[in-house]
Amino acid sequence: MRERPSSPDAAGSAKVSEIEPSAALVSDVVGRLIEFWGFKRSMGRIWSVLYLSPEPLSAEDLRHSLSLSSGAVSMTLGELLRWGVVRKVWVQGERKDYFAAEVQLWKMISRVLNEREKAEIAYAIETFEEAIAKLEPALRGSDAAARERARLQKERISQLLELARIGHRLVETLVSTAKLDAEPLVRFLLRASGASSPSSPSSPH
Repeated sequence: MRERPSSPDAAGSAKVSEIEPSAALVSDVVGRLIEFWGFKRSMGRIWSVLYLSPEPLSAEDLRHSLSLSSGAVSMTLGELLRWGVVRKVWVQGERKDYFAAEVQLWKMISRVLNEREKAEIAYAIETFEEAIAKLEPALRGSDAAARERARLQKERISQLLELARIGHRLVETLVSTAKLDAEPLVRFLLRASGASSPSSPSSPH
């Protein structure tokens, strides 16, 4: 890890306040993707800047780089730390906190799947099962129209329940795979996607 000066001068401050065009583009698009998945856009932007930085950054560095308020940076860093996609890093000679991003992407994704998506799917399964149970009185009732309506609802809710169970098994598989370190597989797939290039051997059909 590279040591940072204990008291950055004006030139150092100017340096961290600038963000490269490439990093700005990545920060914006990751922010959009994160927002699409239900997280705050600033979480994706801050993680991207940390991910692309060769050294840990302070909250002040991030505030200058992304033109965010101190409160927004502090709150976002707290959320990223809670999700385990950012960690605090000790920098010799510095009293303030510095941060670095989780760089094992598969590990990061699996953690989010395990802590958020799996819980949501489990809740959906419980709710679908409860909804089916509530249809039982109507299914046993004497009203033919109500029985038919309940039968239709049970059939369609059962389809949603099976879909949720499949999703739960898929997430379980992904999380289990991540524990075994799927990074080599991901790298293999990425290489395979470029197998048609002139310098790469032809992929088998």
